[in-house]
Amino acid sequence: MIEELLWYIIGLTAASLTMLGFVPQVLKMWKTKSVKDVSLTTLLQIGIGASLWIVYGIHIQDAIVILANIVTLTTLIIAIALYLRYNRYSTKK
Repeated sequence: MIEELLWYIIGLTAASLTMLGFVPQVLKMWKTKSVKDVSLTTLLQIGIGASLWIVYGIHIQDAIVILANIVTLTTLIIAIALYLRYNRYSTKK
């Protein structure tokens, strides 16, 4: 019972750290309106990975895996949208 709880807490902590991992980058892009040092390839790669984790989470019926990766993917979609918006503006200057 205690061991199961420990693994649940570890999984929940890992999921929380992962799903919030790109929030600082999104906030920085929003605040500076710059994506000069951001890699679109990296954002897409991690977005595809999060999508596959969602599919896997559905397969194994693990709510933590599913929800954490939905939040991660949502954050990455926002980051990609900001990248496309601000990259377009920087190329027009």
